[in-house]
Amino acid sequence: MNGRLSNATIAKLPAEALVPRYPRNSVTPGIVHLGVGAFHRAHQAAYVDACLADGESDWGIVGVSLRSPDTRDALKPQDGLYTLAIRDSAGEQLQVIGSIQSLLVAPEDPGAVLAALTDPRIRIVTLTITEKAYLRAADGSLDSAHPDIVHDLANPGSPKTAHGFLAESLARRSIAGTPPFTVLCCDNLPANGATLHRLLIEFAKLRDADLERHVADEVAFPSSMVDRIVPATTDADRTRIGQQLGVEDAWPVMTEPFRQWVIEDRFPAGRPAWERFGVTMVEDVGPFEDMKLRLLNGAHSGIAYLGLLSGHATVDRAFADPSIRQFVDRLWAEAIPTLPQDAGLDTTAYTAELAARFSNTALAHRTAQIANDGSQKLPQRIVASALARLEAGLLPEHLSLVVAAWIAACAARGGALPEGHFTDPLDGALNELFSRNLPTATLAEAVFDIAGFARGHAERQRLIEFVATHLVHFKQGGPALAFAALD
Repeated sequence: MNGRLSNATIAKLPAEALVPRYPRNSVTPGIVHLGVGAFHRAHQAAYVDACLADGESDWGIVGVSLRSPDTRDALKPQDGLYTLAIRDSAGEQLQVIGSIQSLLVAPEDPGAVLAALTDPRIRIVTLTITEKAYLRAADGSLDSAHPDIVHDLANPGSPKTAHGFLAESLARRSIAGTPPFTVLCCDNLPANGATLHRLLIEFAKLRDADLERHVADEVAFPSSMVDRIVPATTDADRTRIGQQLGVEDAWPVMTEPFRQWVIEDRFPAGRPAWERFGVTMVEDVGPFEDMKLRLLNGAHSGIAYLGLLSGHATVDRAFADPSIRQFVDRLWAEAIPTLPQDAGLDTTAYTAELAARFSNTALAHRTAQIANDGSQKLPQRIVASALARLEAGLLPEHLSLVVAAWIAACAARGGALPEGHFTDPLDGALNELFSRNLPTATLAEAVFDIAGFARGHAERQRLIEFVATHLVHFKQGGPALAFAALD
């Protein structure tokens, strides 16, 4: 290979590889992104790259890792460049993305991150920090007792959390007379902008009443819905892409051709013209978000846990299993009536598109990757739909089975599944429950208690009963018996 991907080697790439169509040295920063992982690089960074190529040169991205230096260490020698490998069953298109100008690691230099966030040129802060990094208590409020929150309140100049960085930088901008940036959440949270706004108001209130009022009244938090499947990059991917490019890329990103971004159009400080490149700008993202969470993400969770319990390592193999394929169709049939019926959603076309995406053999999207953090994901993906059906006098047979499959898959680690095959923030409490050999009904209720599923809901006990029944079937005969009991 002829060295490493970088500004110096990009001209040597083969003609079939797409490269940035703009002078990178003329780009200035306009966005700070917190949580610069693979999804951001396949999604928001790619949309911004298109805007830069269209002449909007003041929207470069400063990427911030809140925990690990891995992304910075991989991309800094590459001048922030990386390859996006867009794959489907027909082939692969390689595109080099140049929208990330610089990369910072918060634990190493929180001051540098705050300096970036207070730069007057920064008008938008985007986030993909995963559900668990929002540090919510069981009731959805800010977990004010979390050690990192306690630290940030005591040490505002050296924060650890997104909350701390956002609050301190907004406070400094206000003191300096710099208008606030818009905060654009891109994580899979219900009403993600409103949710983050509420959490940051709670955090600011613990600091200062004036800051609380500023965050509540002066800062925009539009909600958004994001969608693109991004499997984990493997060493085989790195080798294959390096051979195709003729240069080494330490961290290319794998993805599918499909991408979607729906955003509430509230940006007082301005924004890129994303709509030119397929982004849907709307007044209310809620119906689109519900459809994605309940049909795509809900099905993904079902495929992941049922696939793991059935011995399928990837989504396409699990989806090719006739029992799982039929299950997903029935899961969709249960979830669709819980969606807004007057929002113009085309669920028939959407589920047909999802079926094609799940069948993509080129992605090799690992079921174990999707299975991570189920206790954080299932409430909005599955539990909300199940409760809505019960409220309407309908049965949540397939929805409740996904919750049971998650519990069964968690319990199977160290036995039928490898130890640590996937992880969950509640692993310690879950493993303690599993070690007690509790009666199935007691176990189901205890899991609901520690996960906070359906807390305070009138239909909670009925949902637990459905889950417990499915758990009995999983224990007695695995997925085959669980599926058979549905017919």
